Amino acid sequence: MRHPFILTLCAAAIGLSACEQSGEAEVERAMQDINVVDETNLNDVMLTVGDPNEAVRYFANASTNDPGRIDLERGLAKSLIRARRTEEAVGAWEAVVENDEATNTDRVDLADAYIRANEWDNAAATLNTVPPTYETFKRYRLEAMVADSRQQWEKADSFYETAVGLTTRPATVYNNWGFSKLTRGDYPAAERMFVDALRFNSNMFTAKNNLVLARGAQRNYAIPVIPMTQIERARLMHTMALAAIKQNDITIGKSLLNDAINTHPQYFEEATRALEALENNTGN
Repeated sequence: MRHPFILTLCAAAIGLSACEQSGEAEVERAMQDINVVDETNLNDVMLTVGDPNEAVRYFANASTNDPGRIDLERGLAKSLIRARRTEEAVGAWEAVVENDEATNTDRVDLADAYIRANEWDNAAATLNTVPPTYETFKRYRLEAMVADSRQQWEKADSFYETAVGLTTRPATVYNNWGFSKLTRGDYPAAERMFVDALRFNSNMFTAKNNLVLARGAQRNYAIPVIPMTQIERARLMHTMALAAIKQNDITIGKSLLNDAINTHPQYFEEATRALEALENNTGN
């Protein structure tokens, strides 16, 4: 004899169990999606965290727990660059590029790491693996630096010019380009490049110092009219003094060192030592 009531209950129980299992699976999937979003946000935060070594530890642990995740490998490589752990960063970027999901951006970042490690041939070889259709500011800036290292001046100028056209913040490119001109002995062109760098970033002290070097190399010992703090002015006078002394313009060098010492709001040890050494050597 059949028992329809019992069969109905059984069917309902089976359906309820299936629904519960289906619901649990959906909840699990939803929670996984939330975890992915949270992890992505955390990864982004760690890439800009104040202590880059903390970010290195985070991404190193995450990569160990989830090997092969290229986003975690990238995070580790970027964090090592930020922490200035260059040799480790090279290895980390090499691991990223070996990943099947690696992009041309990753290869350019590897080239950047090679340059930081002074591995110019490896940087050039890596950039050669990037197709010419991949045109970015960073790629051309690195190409220019590699050309500079090989004294391929025409190529360097071409790459610098292209890089400048691909960014709205070209101060660092102009500064690098100016230093390239300074290395070649083209001091007027170097001076123009450093002025352009400061036009886009008036706070870049490296460009200010390089500008003084370019002017000093032309025996123009006047401090340029550019925005500067009192401490910066003293430091620039010190740089200009050394440029003058190098060209045997001793009297001008002494005067500039004295001005630097008097201008600096604190005790200016480097300028004081340079002046004492100069006076001892000249017997004055």
